Amino acid sequence: MKGRQLQALTVLQMLAVVVLFGLLVAWNSPWNAERYIGTLLVIVAVSFMAVARYQLGKAFSLKAEARELVTHGLYSKIRNPIYVFGVVMVVGLCLVFETPILWFLLPVVIVVQSIRARREARVLEAAFGDAYRQYRRKTWF
Repeated sequence: MKGRQLQALTVLQMLAVVVLFGLLVAWNSPWNAERYIGTLLVIVAVSFMAVARYQLGKAFSLKAEARELVTHGLYSKIRNPIYVFGVVMVVGLCLVFETPILWFLLPVVIVVQSIRARREARVLEAAFGDAYRQYRRKTWF
């Protein structure tokens, strides 16, 4: 992603986080253990997603592209930390909002993230070959 696009996306992501945290705090339900745990999961997940996004730098893109093989930081352990922590965030939101229908969203998110991860893996393997295959053996998801 190029300079201005990357900046615009970053600003949008920051605004989304502010709105999300506003919803978490303002949600009209009692603060019980489920809500505390959910809020903690959302905060942790969003924090790690931000770190992963930062570590990707200019290699970040919305569609699968092979600009650079990022293998440091969170990416040294997890190939797709944004997807993994996105699922954690959804679990947290399900706990906070205590709306049973949201739990049906979780498998959909998992399937979509898995499809995206496989698509990215094919692109990265085609571009980086053995380096990607070796990296893949050392990391989870």
